[in-house]
Amino acid sequence: MVAVSMRIGTRKSVMALAQTGDIAQRLSNAAPELGVEIVRFETTGDSDQTSKLLVHGGKGGAFVAEIRAAVTSGRLHAAMHSLKDMPGNEDTPGLVIGATLPRDPPTDALVLRPGISIEDIKRSRGKGYRIGTNAVRRAAYARRLFPDIEVIHFRGAADTRVRKLDTRDMQRLPGGGEVGPADALIMARSGLERVGLGHRIACELSPLEMLPAVGQGIVAVECAVNDWQARKFLALIDDPAAHLSCDAEREVLWVLNGHCNSPIAGYSTIDGSQMTLTASVLDDASGGRFIEVTRSGPANRPRELGRAVGLELLHKGAADIIARTRPGP
Repeated sequence: MVAVSMRIGTRKSVMALAQTGDIAQRLSNAAPELGVEIVRFETTGDSDQTSKLLVHGGKGGAFVAEIRAAVTSGRLHAAMHSLKDMPGNEDTPGLVIGATLPRDPPTDALVLRPGISIEDIKRSRGKGYRIGTNAVRRAAYARRLFPDIEVIHFRGAADTRVRKLDTRDMQRLPGGGEVGPADALIMARSGLERVGLGHRIACELSPLEMLPAVGQGIVAVECAVNDWQARKFLALIDDPAAHLSCDAEREVLWVLNGHCNSPIAGYSTIDGSQMTLTASVLDDASGGRFIEVTRSGPANRPRELGRAVGLELLHKGAADIIARTRPGP
């Protein structure tokens, strides 16, 4: 018999609903007395799939802000987020990450349109091919891997992007006009698998080839800091290793004070009692200068490790790169 209920907010995309369904199932298994209701939101980032995310306040404004507001107002008990979409350079007064699910594979992958192969792209160094992404980080690494490739603006939910790739649709540009069609896409492996498109992965890119976004592969559940009942239930499904990685990687974002379009990457691994964290800052998506730092430290002190990595990046000149990519007034 259901004795307590929890309303969890989520975007309405196929991937977001799959992630939230996973949370609901885990909560039901851990606390059978808990009734979970999934509340769908169409965020500004979902309804506008042409503009650059910057006009909506970055990923935070486009995908997170509306659902967060529903939590702070009491309309929701919790909100599901892909951790990589959560701003890391600002406070979220009154909210806390109550749970992180076990980390899915954090790597990026290439999806190709029918008729071409990864060998074709490698052999030509990308010349004559268009690769679609909306991420500055992915664009910079793509140019490093395939120096002659053309990177084009490409947005949409995971399943929508693959459909547009296959049907050779043009991508509308924020300022008008179109670009494309794309020959390849760079997407998160975990996202493709969540929506049943794992079979479309033509090539998985290792962290050495393309360092993941901070928090990539981690599903986070946010709730009000003073909602102790919600925090009690969410603690039942929290994965300690994923939470440690969350804290370490997001501390880098905090130290760097990166904006919504900052070319920052970061990924941590845990081996026993030790954590290793690598983070990089990439020079304006041109495939030019890459500043990268790797450090190891006690896994139970993740924020200290993240702070040390962030400060070393600043010492090596990361602030200048971030400032040059910061949007103007």
